[in-house]
Amino acid sequence: MRSETHVNEEGYGSRKGYLIGFALSVVLTGIPFWLVMTMPLSPRLTAFIIMGFAAVQMIVHMFFFLHMNSRAEGGWSIMALMFTIVIVVIALSGSLWVMYHMNTNMMPSQDMSQMG
Repeated sequence: MRSETHVNEEGYGSRKGYLIGFALSVVLTGIPFWLVMTMPLSPRLTAFIIMGFAAVQMIVHMFFFLHMNSRAEGGWSIMALMFTIVIVVIALSGSLWVMYHMNTNMMPSQDMSQMG
């Protein structure tokens, strides 16, 4: 008979936690895949929904697989996560802003059929 003398649930996940995380990950991947394959909505709305599902999936991965919570490492992992999120949001929004303005401010394209 084996006796467990030291069980630390804070640092390690349980099988149930991993299965819940896996099931949520499959659902959060399957729905956007279905949206792209069937296109029941407009492309713009589909893109926003996919970004929302991606954000939720990142949160699922952080809690169920990376075991990040406010108790881990005295809260420093959450502080590092918040800093990373701020940097990623700045980089992504800046990139999207630059790409949008590059697209609108480029020379107008000419219709090739009018060229002689």
